Amino acid sequence: MSVLGDLIEIDDRTVLVLGQELDLAHDQPDVANALVHRAGDTLVLVDTGVTPAFRAALRAAADRVGPWSRALLLTTHGHPDHVANNDLADELGVPAEHRVPAPDLDQMRDPESYWVRSFERIAWAAPLPAPALADKVVSLFTPMRPFAATTRTYEERPPERIRIGSLRFTGWTFADGAVRVLRSQGHCAGHVIVHLGDCGVLHLSDEGNGPCGAMVDADQLKIQTVLGAVAGLFEQEEAAVLTDGHTFAVRRGAEAVSHLDGLLAQATALQEAALGLTGGSGRIRPSEFTTSYARAIAGLGAGGANPNEMFTAMMALNQLRELGLRPEPGGDADAPWSRPALRNPAPPR
Repeated sequence: MSVLGDLIEIDDRTVLVLGQELDLAHDQPDVANALVHRAGDTLVLVDTGVTPAFRAALRAAADRVGPWSRALLLTTHGHPDHVANNDLADELGVPAEHRVPAPDLDQMRDPESYWVRSFERIAWAAPLPAPALADKVVSLFTPMRPFAATTRTYEERPPERIRIGSLRFTGWTFADGAVRVLRSQGHCAGHVIVHLGDCGVLHLSDEGNGPCGAMVDADQLKIQTVLGAVAGLFEQEEAAVLTDGHTFAVRRGAEAVSHLDGLLAQATALQEAALGLTGGSGRIRPSEFTTSYARAIAGLGAGGANPNEMFTAMMALNQLRELGLRPEPGGDADAPWSRPALRNPAPPR
């Protein structure tokens, strides 16, 4: 069993720092895994987690992979379990660069509003009104310091076309091309993944959290597309080690491909099950759908990271939207969803 701040050595200059699971009942925040790597004389930190204990583990990992004379901090996305220690870049005593995704700036500056939007959608499943619940959840992630003195967005640099093997991506390169930041934008609007070319590590961050994204700004097609592309990198031996934000595991070679294929298989099986759950009329209340959907998730073992009733409800709504259903107008959060009528527009008068 892993403990917050445990280090998994991937090679003599690459370490995965393990986080912890979310436990709302005991006021425990989830803490995302972070990757610490040295590329030449550059210390590369991919995410910084949250809590002072995790910050100390990051410093220990940085010392382990040294020596380095400059630092590069890369934020994969703006969720609080990934960004709270970002001001660590100011304390390393060397010139530092910090990059964050521009689409996630609003939620990094005002996480309460982001989570209110998420929880308002599932008012029938949430234990508190959305503002109170968002305040409770965000308060777990302290101290919260998502910005450093040198913070800039990735998007302030021109985008690059990045070819890895036969696959093409867009994103940005750092450390003379040894570090590649690839746009993915599935788990949330700004998400990126990171490829460390000189050690073969591909850090998926939260794109591998499960077969269906839960967040209000998740994009299911992008999640599935990036999972397939990353599997291709491993099959072409352009990547050798897979890490992510929450499974506390290091997967190599064929094991990584099998894991990614498994997530894609779960995604298609879950969507097929969801289609059956909507019934012949294609009209269903979210609360009713979520109860059956939770059973389908359990049967497929597809709960993803940090499974809980609220995230399941959030996934269920995203799954309904993926099936083409939409909330009927004028109702509350648990108003029925149905397929829009397919009628030709009325002729102009």
